[in-house]
Amino acid sequence: MLRRRLALAGLLLSLTTGLAACGGGDDDGGKTTTIVTPQIGSSGDEPEAVQQLGFPGFATKNTTRVGGSDSIASAAAAARAVYPGGAPNTQPPAVAVVDQDSWQAGLAAAVLMSRPLRAPILLSDGRSLPEASEEALRALAPTGVSPLGGMQVVRVGSDTPAPAGFRSTTIEGDDPAALAAAVDRFQSAASGRATKTVMVVSSEDPAFAMPAAAYAAKSGTPILFVSRDTIPGATFAALQAHGRPRMYLLGPETVISARVERALRGLGRVTRISGEDAVRNAIAFARYSDGSFGWGVVDPGHGLVFANDRRPADAAAAAPLSASGTYGPLLLLDDATTLPLPLGEYLLDIQPGYERDPVRGVYNHAWLIGDEAAITLPVQSRIDSLLEISPVRTSAP
Repeated sequence: MLRRRLALAGLLLSLTTGLAACGGGDDDGGKTTTIVTPQIGSSGDEPEAVQQLGFPGFATKNTTRVGGSDSIASAAAAARAVYPGGAPNTQPPAVAVVDQDSWQAGLAAAVLMSRPLRAPILLSDGRSLPEASEEALRALAPTGVSPLGGMQVVRVGSDTPAPAGFRSTTIEGDDPAALAAAVDRFQSAASGRATKTVMVVSSEDPAFAMPAAAYAAKSGTPILFVSRDTIPGATFAALQAHGRPRMYLLGPETVISARVERALRGLGRVTRISGEDAVRNAIAFARYSDGSFGWGVVDPGHGLVFANDRRPADAAAAAPLSASGTYGPLLLLDDATTLPLPLGEYLLDIQPGYERDPVRGVYNHAWLIGDEAAITLPVQSRIDSLLEISPVRTSAP
């Protein structure tokens, strides 16, 4: 009987994975998830059948893990989850290639996932394209951007490889600020206009800058860099080109000083969004809204993305997940083994509820980036429980 049940479970898994790869399957309102990446390693503590099913290491009822052992694998898996292929409109027009060791370039390149390019990010290892990225690029088979001469690959940085067999263009810059400004110009040209909003983040402290990648991918708002006490010339010129934009400064004064904030006010309106540490900073940004800018996630019914702040390249890898499907902000953990208290409290604030029938409710869904070295299974289980829709007791009138 046990063997028969395990065989049935394996069959169901194969069918589910096949449907996901073909873009098919029933919509269950977001409460359940399917496995989108093969398991890479295992703890060895679970029964073999459980490992084969990928439960709960890769999928729970409210979470899905993009479980690469490094940012290269996670980027490839996230890109394939967003663009599975096999059906119309499931291939990207273009793909961006960024060096895994340049987290600033990855954050800046996240804006290319917005319209019109809709380009997910794949990571290189210097001048070489790792096997995971190469296989993902072939599977993604970018269709080309017609207004840009059928360009299929955007190389962000001159040291990234030009994959054979694809039409490529290169965005260059001598340093992180110059490269981000060049990405901004490229995106403005592709979309036909410069945005009236800009995110300004630290080029020195990645944990406070990481959440900007998700919103850039979703909204098309570019990311520009400053240091704690100075504004690079390339950033200054880029902000001038936006014509007195609304600037959103991400991080506290310990990361970007009041002096820099005052100087930026000469170029447009400045609003600082901050938390005292990287975890609280990401939560503050997730909650924030100002007109059409910001996530404004203060209620249930949203997608969420979780990453470890010690893996800054994961922010770029995960950006496509915030710009499609269950759109949502990037939230951070500062320890693989512990769910930070402020993050747990935030999830409780936005936990879904229902009065009569959960089928009529709304749901939260989480993507977890990285393997258990980034976010452990107990933390994943805790996140799952805090996302679960729960009955709400209402007092009698």
